[in-house]
Amino acid sequence: MYEIEEQIERVILAGVQTYESDDMVQSLFELRELVETAGAVSVGSVIQSRESAHPATYLGKGKLEEIKELIYNLDATGVVCDDELTPAQMNNLERELECKVMDRTMVILDIFAKRARTSEGKIQVELAQLKYRAARLVGMRASLSRLGGGIGTRGPGEKKLEMDRRLIHYRIGQLKEQLEDVQKHRDLIRVQREKTQTKVAAIVGYTNAGKSTLLNKLTGADVLEEDQLFATLDPTTRVLDLPGKQQIFLTDTVGFIRKLPHHLIEAFKSTLEEAKYADLIIHVVDASNPQKEDQMQVVYETLRQLGVEDKKIITLFNKQDLCMDKEKLRDFQADHTLEISAKSGGGLEELGQILEQMLREDQIYIERIYPYDQAGLIALVRKYGQVIQEDYLAEGIAIKAYVSSEIYPQI
Repeated sequence: MYEIEEQIERVILAGVQTYESDDMVQSLFELRELVETAGAVSVGSVIQSRESAHPATYLGKGKLEEIKELIYNLDATGVVCDDELTPAQMNNLERELECKVMDRTMVILDIFAKRARTSEGKIQVELAQLKYRAARLVGMRASLSRLGGGIGTRGPGEKKLEMDRRLIHYRIGQLKEQLEDVQKHRDLIRVQREKTQTKVAAIVGYTNAGKSTLLNKLTGADVLEEDQLFATLDPTTRVLDLPGKQQIFLTDTVGFIRKLPHHLIEAFKSTLEEAKYADLIIHVVDASNPQKEDQMQVVYETLRQLGVEDKKIITLFNKQDLCMDKEKLRDFQADHTLEISAKSGGGLEELGQILEQMLREDQIYIERIYPYDQAGLIALVRKYGQVIQEDYLAEGIAIKAYVSSEIYPQI
């Protein structure tokens, strides 16, 4: 009998601090969490202060010697750099350190590949991976070309590198076509939602802020929730019944993170655009994280990249049950702020009231009597508005209600 045991990779983290305000210690702490989520273990870290990363080797010569010693002493199997490396930097580092070299983008892509469950998620991850690899293809050094078989293939032949690049670009084209079909399907769903006049709120936030826990608690959705980065990738939409009998769609989105690879933003655009087309933004913040201010800025910057502007925002300072020191939390970019605990349910009742209040801001209040032969109009009010009071009188049906501006001309 042979026992086969999967070897856990032991990696050393490396980063370049380019200016004082760049908190490289916190960035490497986050990189360590990413590495552990990917299934490896961090055994050491190295930070170098430079004006900019070395164009050829990312780190300077002295730090490379220090990392070589660490690799030997700590029995490490690889090195993970905190920034996205150029193809030249990665090749030079592998040659200098004589071990596996990865960058932050590669680790995030690996986590996404592991987490993707739906066909859409798998397509998006594969597209991002192929775009990343297309720029990093390396030839087979000594074997410059490979020949096909049969007559007419004599001569230098097509280089293996060129064949790989051609196949990758062909596959990228296929995946883009599949994503276009997914985009059309999403657009169709949005059109159907607009017909029902039901508003949509997109739940956004830094990864591991508690978005999935919030969705589960509010709507009973069975979404995976774990204390890990990028626990869920695939968006989930559920209906939330508000206290005043109004309904709103809640859509969970993929978590954001600093230095989120642009390949992922491009590939996941159809998913992330749920926030772009939403009526409200629910911004979930991990209030127990000391870096919450920086994380909030990362979320807002990512939203700007996606073209999400001029939306009403509710900021929820989550995980209040983990906060040791009660401090005054503020978000000047939000219309409303609220302290909650998605796990225990604290503050969620008040959240429902705020959502209802924000929906009413876009509605028109009506008080009128409809003759009995126009009772069909009241059915419209019930379906697309919120009936406050309904009385049956001799002259007709007296109604007090809130209706959307879109349905008001019809009733």
